[in-house]
Amino acid sequence: MHETTDLPEFERLMLPHLDAAFTLAKWLLGNEQDAEDVVQESFLRAYRFFDTYHDDNSRAWILMIVRNTSFSWMRRHYAVSATVSFDEELHSANTTPITANLPTPEKDYLDDITRKQINHALEKLAMPFREVLVLHELQGLPYAVIANITGCPIGTVMSRLSRARKHLQQMLQQTLREESSSCDAKKPKP
Repeated sequence: MHETTDLPEFERLMLPHLDAAFTLAKWLLGNEQDAEDVVQESFLRAYRFFDTYHDDNSRAWILMIVRNTSFSWMRRHYAVSATVSFDEELHSANTTPITANLPTPEKDYLDDITRKQINHALEKLAMPFREVLVLHELQGLPYAVIANITGCPIGTVMSRLSRARKHLQQMLQQTLREESSSCDAKKPKP
């Protein structure tokens, strides 16, 4: 365990990444209260092993700890059936984007989809997709750092990110079609 003299250095390097740590934990766990617990546990682990930190990227180091703590937390607290399984063939299906065939008003609406709809779709993604999407798009991390955090080859990270974007797009387009159908059903018939 570190001496209390290391606390200022730990705080200087790690506390700026507290929001990023919480965001990652929240997206992985889907629950703010659990995310708070995981972040707290992660920062305690990080402090306990701070003497092993010899990297230039404190953000990647703490996010890797948050990720690992989140998965440990899920194994301990969540039922196995609560997570969506990852099927490489199913989740890599090649589909044509629907946006190319949408009329302009729908395309404009798709561009203005609310954050709530995006968050809802993101929550439905399989964990490996959601994880890389959050790390890249929300955290702004480069592929190499994500590969280091997840323990996956960089090519896998790039592949998952591409597939995650396609699946997210498909889910948002499905939401658009459902809302459009709902609006059409409510229109008075002449």
